[in-house]
Amino acid sequence: MSRIAILNYGMGNLRSVEKALQRTGAEARVTSDVAEAQRADGIVLPGVGAFPKAMGRLRELGLDEFVLQCAAEGRPLLGICLGMQLLFESSTEREGAEGLGLLSGEVTGLRAPGLTVPHIGWEPVRWERESRCRSGLNDEVPFYFVHSFAVHPADEEDVVGTAQWGERFVCVVERGRIAGVQFHPEKSSAAGMRLLANFAEACA
Repeated sequence: MSRIAILNYGMGNLRSVEKALQRTGAEARVTSDVAEAQRADGIVLPGVGAFPKAMGRLRELGLDEFVLQCAAEGRPLLGICLGMQLLFESSTEREGAEGLGLLSGEVTGLRAPGLTVPHIGWEPVRWERESRCRSGLNDEVPFYFVHSFAVHPADEEDVVGTAQWGERFVCVVERGRIAGVQFHPEKSSAAGMRLLANFAEACA
C-alpha cells in the first residue's frame, strides 16, 4: 500500500482528494507537517485560488523547499488544478509571481473570447502521448474543470493531454515522476479515479 501526503497550505479540496485516493487503496493523509510528509511515498500538491497567494503560503510553511526536495529525490509528485500551475516558473495572475520552477513555462489567463471564464464544467481530454498518468484511459474521455488560467510549457515533451475552451490548452503534464493535471480528478467520476489509481501505483 502506498503512503501519499496531500499537502495542506490552506488552499485546496483537501478532504475530497484524500477520500478519492483512499478509495484507490492508498494510505492518504492531509498534512502541513514536513516531518510527516517526509515519510510518504508520494506527494500531492492540490490548490484552489490565486497563484501568488498560494506560493506565499507554501513559502511560509516551508513546503516549497520540501516539494523541490521530493522532486530532486525522484519521489512521485502530482499537482492538481492550481497545484499543477505552481509547478511552473511563473504566473501573470494578479501582480504576478514566481512558481516552483520544476517545469519550464508560464501560466497566463485562459484565452476564450465569447466564452465564460472561469471555465467550469466537463471537457474531453485529448491525449498527446503515452504516459503513466493516462494508463487505461481512452482518448476524449471527459474530466471536470474549474479554472481561469492555463499553463504554457516551454518543452513540448512535457505535454501529455490537452482540452479546449476557446483556445486549446494544456491540461496534463508529466516529466519523469513529476505530473500535473488542470482538472479535478477527485470530481471526475471513474476516469478521475483511474488517474488517481495510476498515481498511487506509481508511488507503491
